[in-house]
Amino acid sequence: QTQQIFLGKVCSICNGANASALEKEIGPEQFPVNEHYFGLVNFGNTCYCNSVLQALYFCRPFRDKVLAYKSQPRKKENLLTCLADLFHSIATQKKKVGVIPPKKFITRLRKENELFDNYMQQDAHEFLNYLLNTIADILQEERKQEKQNGRLPNGNVDSESSSPPDPTWVHEIFQGTLTNETRCLTCETVSFHLNSLEN
Repeated sequence: QTQQIFLGKVCSICNGANASALEKEIGPEQFPVNEHYFGLVNFGNTCYCNSVLQALYFCRPFRDKVLAYKSQPRKKENLLTCLADLFHSIATQKKKVGVIPPKKFITRLRKENELFDNYMQQDAHEFLNYLLNTIADILQEERKQEKQNGRLPNGNVDSESSSPPDPTWVHEIFQGTLTNETRCLTCETVSFHLNSLEN
């Protein structure tokens, strides 16, 4: 009975005045609660960017971290704040499906990197690497500033200048190690090769 009430509520949402034609056609059972499916407007061959942003939005751990970043005290505008604004805009829509223009994000991207400051098609993997590395750099710089300002423990700047920066949530989500194992079928000798994965 609880499931019927739940589906009834979802049905009334999907068939109500705020429902799109797509929502009405597909039906409520196809849309998980609290999930939004929004396309991103293409601004002159930005489909490489839009496809990466869509994939990252549906990477739940990444989306949760970006939305949590949005809830922190306001920081100066950078690529991560623009991404957080975009994800927040999608997540808080009343409709389940629709289209959102990522204009602020694209403008900031073009301002920060001249490679993307044109209307040419770009490589999606190259953009993904740039975006994740930029976000990691922003987080590491903010952490460094917080330590210098005494807001984080272990604020000893001298000892940290020679050590590598602490991993960020970007590293925790996207880094790993690929183990390649080869076994000889004759002598059964096994060899391992480890490769670091960084997005």
